[in-house]
Amino acid sequence: MSDNFDLIKLIFGRLSLEAIPYHEPILIGTFAAVALGGIVLLALLTKYRLWGMLWRDWFTSIDHKRIGIMYIVLAIVMLLRGFSDAIMMRAQQAIAFGDNPGFLPPHHYDQVFTAHGVIMIFFVAMPLVTGLMNYVVPLQIGARDVAFPFLNNFSFWMTTFGALLVMASLFVGEFARTGWLAYPPLSGILYSPDVGVDYYIWALQVAGVGTLLSGINLVVTIVKMRAPGMNMMKMPVFTWTSLCTNVLIVAAFPVLTAVLAMLSLDRVFGTNFFTNDMGGNAMMYVNLIWIWGHPEVYILVLPAFGIFSEIVSTFSGKRLFGYTSMVYATVVITILSYLVWLHHFFTMGSGASVNSFFGITTMIISIPTGAKIFNWLFTMYRGRIRFEVPMLWTIGFMITFVIGGMTGVLLAVPPADFVLHNSLFLIAHFHNVIIGGVVFGMFAGINFWFPKAFGFKLNDFWGRCSFWFWLVGFYLAFMPLYVLGLMGVTRRLSHFDDPSLQIWFVIAALGAGLIALGIASFIIQIYVSIRDRKKLADVTGDPWDGRTLEWSTSSPPPAYNFAFTPVVHDNDAWTDMKKHDYKRPLGDFVEIHMPKNTGAGFIIAALSAAFGFAMIWHMWLPAVAAFIAVVVASIVHTFNYNRDYYIPADEVVRVEAERTRLLNSHV
Repeated sequence: MSDNFDLIKLIFGRLSLEAIPYHEPILIGTFAAVALGGIVLLALLTKYRLWGMLWRDWFTSIDHKRIGIMYIVLAIVMLLRGFSDAIMMRAQQAIAFGDNPGFLPPHHYDQVFTAHGVIMIFFVAMPLVTGLMNYVVPLQIGARDVAFPFLNNFSFWMTTFGALLVMASLFVGEFARTGWLAYPPLSGILYSPDVGVDYYIWALQVAGVGTLLSGINLVVTIVKMRAPGMNMMKMPVFTWTSLCTNVLIVAAFPVLTAVLAMLSLDRVFGTNFFTNDMGGNAMMYVNLIWIWGHPEVYILVLPAFGIFSEIVSTFSGKRLFGYTSMVYATVVITILSYLVWLHHFFTMGSGASVNSFFGITTMIISIPTGAKIFNWLFTMYRGRIRFEVPMLWTIGFMITFVIGGMTGVLLAVPPADFVLHNSLFLIAHFHNVIIGGVVFGMFAGINFWFPKAFGFKLNDFWGRCSFWFWLVGFYLAFMPLYVLGLMGVTRRLSHFDDPSLQIWFVIAALGAGLIALGIASFIIQIYVSIRDRKKLADVTGDPWDGRTLEWSTSSPPPAYNFAFTPVVHDNDAWTDMKKHDYKRPLGDFVEIHMPKNTGAGFIIAALSAAFGFAMIWHMWLPAVAAFIAVVVASIVHTFNYNRDYYIPADEVVRVEAERTRLLNSHV
């Protein structure tokens, strides 16, 4: 009997029927809704026989363009989940006053705000950024794909299965109640003995490997695969910001992997890295997590800066003002982002000298950021500005981000930070720069490059609705939090006693409701655009009169991107080609070597997620089996040599003749 019990323990670990949260009506309702939606989706995919197409053309694809689109789809799906957490928090805080406890128990509320932060940073912002970089960068530098196409597919599926682990915590077990950075000792085994922190650790470990490999891939692509003539100072600004972003990823994400590994060792084996026993120190965790965490903020916002640079230039009908200063500002921001991490914990006793150094470096980093704002303004000056949807997002960003930047400089002053650090003022500042910078930038980029990806524009009316709902909703949702923060209201509370505060939380909840309408408008915009795609189609390949190399291909581009390698003479490459009436060759095409699709990335990532799930629940036998399966699948994949095919030259000639006719007629 004892042997059977031990075997069951080795197989199932801590997992039991009690792990299903029967006592949480919100979770059971969510589970029912997700299950019903999943059944309907499966039925539709089966009815229209889409499984084969999805697997053959998308899930196994190593085309950077399709992988970029899948990243963005993943981000939009996770946005719906992450924003539902935000709505619940805002509704809870708007009603939970005095004798009214609200509808979220404290332990559930703590899980909600932790999951919200984790999902929005790792599984919304990061996939949006990575998706746009994946799609656009090879086209901007004249490459047929990224340097390591299989690795690109594998990176995507690691990110996706990391997201699935977070979603699994809704229905089996629970999520961390620690905040999105999981500081010990709260995240240690004594204060968090359940599986919530383990879900946090393994979801981020699986997704983090994908992000790191994607960063390596894009750095190599940009450094080694640029078109002839495109030296570093002829690269588009978005490519520059992508390069700096991925350098930061390669430098920062191994730190995240290491610190989460040490936290896991503390929890499972009692190694005492982050306890006061045996020479450990919780402050080491705080330093390490922010050595990753502050560059992470710039990993998110630098690509948005690149997007705004492309958009301002295009919709002002001018070259970008101060290209060289913009590049230098980007590089300076990249370097300084490593010298400011300690401003996240000024209040933790580092001393006046250390706090002064990090306060000064934080203020200095605002200088190159401010230089970018002036570059965009000078680009717009005396330009023929077209207020298309991408330009609206850009102008909204410039106003909103400047406000967030000013509050950031205020928080860079250690005495001010001592007062405001643990208040809602900090929440308002963080969302001011992340929403006003990253989210606005991603929506601008999606609207800008959507016709490049699909051959038709997004609906203008619903795009404008989405922008205005987001902009007005943002100010209603977060400006009250600045006021509450200055009044000393602490963040992360689910209940308040002072009824005079309630009106501010009600206004914030109304703002969150408007943002929800903005997200709904975006979904409607996608649907309406697909429905009316024939009306919105643009045959020229360049619906915006773009200024960089990606617009020199058809929309959407063929699998091989470029039938011939473009030669670049200017950092305003496509405009330069049009100005000098460069003609595309009509002959002398050769067959094009392309790598084949493969399901290995999906399989290895799924096995990695299975290993993570087994480790979460201490299912030691399944964990060992999954780990061995990952190793075996990886080795087998390395012996699969037949992964290439060739596009015949006559097919290239046929496609390129039609593309040339359209593009030259546009020139």
